[in-house]
Amino acid sequence: MSVLVIAEHDGKLLKPGTTNTVTAAAKIGGDIVVLVAGHQCADAAQAAAKIAGVSKVLLADSPLYAGGAAENLTALIQTVAAQYSHILAPATGYGKNFMPRLSALLDVQQISDISAVVSADTFVRPIYAGNAMATVQSTDKIKVITVRATGFDAAGEVENEGGSAAVENLAAGPDTGLAKFNGQELSKSDRPELTAARIIVSGGRGMGSGENFKILEALADKLGAAVGASRAAVDSGYVPNDYQVGQTGKIVAPELYIAVGISGAIQHLAGMKDSKVIIAINKDPEAPIFAVADYWLVEDLFKAVPELTQQV
Repeated sequence: MSVLVIAEHDGKLLKPGTTNTVTAAAKIGGDIVVLVAGHQCADAAQAAAKIAGVSKVLLADSPLYAGGAAENLTALIQTVAAQYSHILAPATGYGKNFMPRLSALLDVQQISDISAVVSADTFVRPIYAGNAMATVQSTDKIKVITVRATGFDAAGEVENEGGSAAVENLAAGPDTGLAKFNGQELSKSDRPELTAARIIVSGGRGMGSGENFKILEALADKLGAAVGASRAAVDSGYVPNDYQVGQTGKIVAPELYIAVGISGAIQHLAGMKDSKVIIAINKDPEAPIFAVADYWLVEDLFKAVPELTQQV
């Protein structure tokens, strides 16, 4: 039994969800092979080779995989899929883009967003916005699985350089001609990325405007935290989509999550309730967010947050 893990990376470094996915693969059992596909991504392959438990790294370095376009990446994975019993990827925007395509091409049922491994063919995944957990069993010959990173600890690195896995070059797969990567414009921030942050300060509709998010940014900068938002705040145009935490946004589990002006809709709770410590600030004493909070303050956020920032 062999497990193929599709690495998410930026060409230089692995994204955090990759190491958590390797941990999930280790719980399944068997040899773990990591596929690093991209353009000029040899550094990412070397990083993958240092993950504890990985037996081999496949490096597919070609302009066909620049930008992680799903069409050509899926075609590449399909060429090697028969060699593996399980194919895993992080349940991020990256993994969710190509894994459904792969499961369709392989004619198997994808198992999405697993948070626990019961056995090699049985897994636990959330349903109903995380309000219930389903245990599902697959009889497919090849199991295509996306992994909820917050459900698994990150795999560590091998202790010595000699213990690193071998890196093998993998020939590029077919060019589907369906998509071409022309470039991208990435937003730059000195704050940590949401899914990797130890501390997150999030705002909701109660912030009132995008201008008022500066109050949260001041607190976040003092704490070295990332800034997030509820879907209501994003839909209202206060902040960009990449701030969104929740069922249709990013799933996070930081050491500390500070929810400010967030009522606690079920879709938002599904994305952050696994946080180690949750602090909620809301002037409504009946706000649902208080049901999952470890500490809460019933207070006007425009008074409480500046005072908190001064005390940090």
